Amino acid sequence: MKLEFHGHDERYTVEQSLLNLFPGELPVYEPVRPREDESWAIVSWREGEEKSGKRGHACVELGWQGKADACSFGCPLTGTEYEQERRRRHAIGAAFFLACQALTGNTPPWGMLTGVRPDKLVTEALQAGKTPEAARELLEKVYYVTPRRASLALETGTAAFEAAKGLGPRDIALYVGIPFCPTRCAYCSFVSQSVERSFALVEPYLDALTAEIRAAGEMVRETGLRVRALYVGGGTPTTLSAGQLHRLFTELEAAFPLGPGLEVTVEAGRPDTITAEKLGVLKDHGTTRVSVNPQTMEDHVLRAIGRRHSPGDIEDAMELVAKAGFRHVNMDLIAGLPEDTAEGFRRSLDRCLEFGTDNVTVHTLALKKGSRILLEGLDIPGPRAVGEMLDYAEPVLRNAGYAPYYLYRQKYMSGSFENIGWTRPGGACLYNVYIMSELCSILSLGAGGSTKMVDPARRLIRRRFNPKYPKEYAERPEKALANRRDFAAFYGGPETERS
Repeated sequence: MKLEFHGHDERYTVEQSLLNLFPGELPVYEPVRPREDESWAIVSWREGEEKSGKRGHACVELGWQGKADACSFGCPLTGTEYEQERRRRHAIGAAFFLACQALTGNTPPWGMLTGVRPDKLVTEALQAGKTPEAARELLEKVYYVTPRRASLALETGTAAFEAAKGLGPRDIALYVGIPFCPTRCAYCSFVSQSVERSFALVEPYLDALTAEIRAAGEMVRETGLRVRALYVGGGTPTTLSAGQLHRLFTELEAAFPLGPGLEVTVEAGRPDTITAEKLGVLKDHGTTRVSVNPQTMEDHVLRAIGRRHSPGDIEDAMELVAKAGFRHVNMDLIAGLPEDTAEGFRRSLDRCLEFGTDNVTVHTLALKKGSRILLEGLDIPGPRAVGEMLDYAEPVLRNAGYAPYYLYRQKYMSGSFENIGWTRPGGACLYNVYIMSELCSILSLGAGGSTKMVDPARRLIRRRFNPKYPKEYAERPEKALANRRDFAAFYGGPETERS
């Protein structure tokens, strides 16, 4: 879509709206010729003094598929410079959204919201003393979120509001990444290595990870921080052998103050990596939750996404998990996988509910750059079929005693929907709430680790990243060292020189 700006340069705001409202359209910054161009927008901004005070006005003229429309949106420009900037961005985004709505007649489920955490608005409103009704009205009237999605956000935003009450200013969560999988799934763009091709990297990686765990543990103790949740993800952590898992958790227990009652989650993930011996190691080391991620129970869909296991293997893995006696178990499904149908997704969800797990996460397929789905052009269900899948999931899960407790969105999601974690009473994974609602800092160890330093009181967030790939991570310990120094300094702790 050709874009022409007047009086501003809010490229990010307009580009995110374009991605949300016109999937597949790319921004092209060239002079617009309304009578000739197929897809275009002229986005203007002016501001000035009026009787009521300083005000700004956004105007969007939009053309698409031979039709054209326009919309304007005004707002007061009061408060700090930061607050005025937020109002300007909202006005431009709202004008673009309303022009699109008038032109196409479509209202995306999340309205004009384009961010990852739409329910954060609810949490912030509740923390500011507003009522749940006011928070819902904010979503529906200010951001044009549909009533159904506003209700979901109210539930999950309230869950985050309650979780935040239990956190102190020096509470953190810990993430440990194991970037290895048996094979690479078609939808995956994560930094993970197929063990088939990189088995020799596993031990050197664990050596480097052990060194980082020891140094990070010392930093946490000296800085006076408290770990409230530990999450071991990937990749697929259970790609490691039982002995390697024992080594990893022994190091974690020695390095960090992991007291009784700590929430410890491990992504067992792929059923073809789960054995009774590995589960026994995890249970012995205090793991409270495992996640088994079938993604689908349809055999032909498993083949299409590159998984080398069958629905029967998932059932066998769930039997092993049940015998191991973990307090909480999660299962992941993805709506919109290649070659799946609404009927197939329904069968998968119904079968997963028969296992009786207290957590079910329903993801919407995100078309990620670098995934095999895009590289090979695999056949995927359209937005309408994905909508049918999600429309089936919500009432079925609610009737089975589940409620939504966290949600997030991603770029390039089919139908512009969302990912939702569902739980039965008492089964919520606090780590998921902490990270998705940005309630506390996340110290991330391992290749591809994304550390997030969060100060809710100052509304301050900073990020640091470890090297992406296992080999690079093992060969560049100085990057993790610099990240630890920054983390300690964020909390006013010692900026150590240790490696």
